Amino acid sequence: MTQKIRIGLVGYGNIGKGVELAIKQFKDMEGVAVFTRRNPADVDSNLPTVSIDDILDYKDAIDVLLLCGGSATDLPEQGPELAKHFSTIDSYDNHGKIPDYFASMDSSAKIGQNVSIISVGWDPGLFSINRALFEAVLPVGQTYTFWGKGLSQGHSDAIRRVTGVKKGVQYTVPLDKALEEVRTGLNPELSTREKHMRICYVVSEEGANQTEIEQTIKSMPNYFEPYETVVHFIDEEQFETDHQQMPHGGFVIRTGESETGSKQKAEFQLELESNPEFTSSILVAYARAAVKFKQEGKTGAFSVLDVPMAYLSDKSPEQLRKELL
Repeated sequence: MTQKIRIGLVGYGNIGKGVELAIKQFKDMEGVAVFTRRNPADVDSNLPTVSIDDILDYKDAIDVLLLCGGSATDLPEQGPELAKHFSTIDSYDNHGKIPDYFASMDSSAKIGQNVSIISVGWDPGLFSINRALFEAVLPVGQTYTFWGKGLSQGHSDAIRRVTGVKKGVQYTVPLDKALEEVRTGLNPELSTREKHMRICYVVSEEGANQTEIEQTIKSMPNYFEPYETVVHFIDEEQFETDHQQMPHGGFVIRTGESETGSKQKAEFQLELESNPEFTSSILVAYARAAVKFKQEGKTGAFSVLDVPMAYLSDKSPEQLRKELL
């Protein structure tokens, strides 16, 4: 590609800020504007800030929109509408509802003759790729996914949408006993509750019913209901002191055996000091794939499992074969 890929950002929370930083490291990209529901004057970005109401004025100035909102309410509403007008990348992470979200995005993107790559990140995203890869090459075995310990952006966003919550974060913690059983090849049958805990720290609004808040969080389908969830209510000072960092990580492990009974194990691991900054870099890389798909005449929605690895790179196929094979 001789011209830089022109990127627009929708939303300027943790992911939006991370995308703006990531673009500086991608020499074939340039940021065009941040589109926001807030007063643009209140958004502290080095890019031009524009009201979301004026986004269609930029149809010819943007190659790919990166949708940086949350999965709970932002993306289900914004994604299908914007996919009619722009090619998009998003990090929709409500695993249980991905098929429905994909169908909605696919319909909208085809209406607009655009490309939408959904659920881009590390899980769903890079972990999805490794689950598919490991299961393909080790057909006899079991796959395990462990997250954390770390702060989950999607789950934290879901907490903050609960009525009465002023501030909130959620940490996913893998249970040591389960992880050890998997790594030693015991191939345990583990329920969702036997693999992880979800630990929440919440600052409630003055006068809010904390019992109702806790029950709403614990009963939230897909996000918290299947897990052992603990909710701690703390004051704002403690929240600001102890819960401003965003580390995360996790493992995908496949244990299996060959036809002769030889034990095999494949593992992919991430250790992240900044979850949003890493996730944002993945979103930006997939913008290359969206542009290449569009150039090939493809339209509709795609997942990371539909994207050839080479399409994420700014290198030519010849370079990749020479340098990375």
